[in-house]
Amino acid sequence: MQSPFIDFLSRHMDEINDHLVAFFVDQTDNADIDAYLYAPLKRYTDNPGKRHRPLICMLAAQAVGGDFHSAISAAAAIEHFQTAALIHDDIADNGHMRRGMPCLHITEGTGLAINCGDYALTLVTDAVLRDDALEDSVKLRVLRELVDMMQRTVEGQALDLGWVRDRRFDLTVDDYLCMATHKTAFYSGAIPLACGAIIGGGTDEQVEALRSFGLDTGLAFQIQDDLLNLIGEKESKNKDFRSDITEGKRTLVAVHALGSPAHHDELVSILSSETDDPAALDRAVEIFEACGSIEHARAYALELTDRAKRTLAGVELDPHCKDLLTAMADFFVERLS
Repeated sequence: MQSPFIDFLSRHMDEINDHLVAFFVDQTDNADIDAYLYAPLKRYTDNPGKRHRPLICMLAAQAVGGDFHSAISAAAAIEHFQTAALIHDDIADNGHMRRGMPCLHITEGTGLAINCGDYALTLVTDAVLRDDALEDSVKLRVLRELVDMMQRTVEGQALDLGWVRDRRFDLTVDDYLCMATHKTAFYSGAIPLACGAIIGGGTDEQVEALRSFGLDTGLAFQIQDDLLNLIGEKESKNKDFRSDITEGKRTLVAVHALGSPAHHDELVSILSSETDDPAALDRAVEIFEACGSIEHARAYALELTDRAKRTLAGVELDPHCKDLLTAMADFFVERLS
């Protein structure tokens, strides 16, 4: 049986996609500007993920008693940030595939891809500023949230990239949790929900409860994404399967396993080698399994989800919206089942 949260995303996917693509259509009369900027961004936007970030922003507005569509500009802003972050992330990681297609820097070249990502960043503020339906006081609150989201995400990315550059393997689970919370949980859960609740006229209690729920589920989402990269099957067809090992990513699984003296040196050797040899990748996963690291990560994601659902249960929200958010939390940790 398909998750009601996936049904919700499917029902509204075309609506948010049409809104996002409008930012890249008929924006210039200059054919070269269109060819080098807007057209690549449109193609990128035409190949979407599940769009859960913008749609939970809109859902949060409805959850606190507001109109679902009132948050569409903030929803677009968050997804434009996602676009920019992924374009730049793929360049930094020397990625090759994104959502089953070649990365933008592969098709357009690094310089133009960076520029496309830079333009998408400008839309984070522009999408909200151009929304005449929002009062100025609301715009300022939302923009403050969006700026905080961008800063926290860049902080997390600095840790992620810096650890790889400096060959840091002296990391703890707490180090990982700090990095992943900053890099992913703010923009994948906490800020979309907080922005939607603000626009919907939610109380401080509702805004902060949804923010807390989003932090926990956003972190659980990242942990499960890391697990899918290692042991997923269905979803791995659209990803660089086990690329996190090749890129030496300090995931929760890897950091936990590095704490094992018996396997530490061998694992460091694999993670430092940038190998894409299937045998070496298989060996890394064998080490993760022997150390109990995959099960540890899965259990921690479930713990985060349980805490998030307890937070949600303690705040007054529209019952239907609360059910969908609960289904979202469950879906995030059921993708490996």
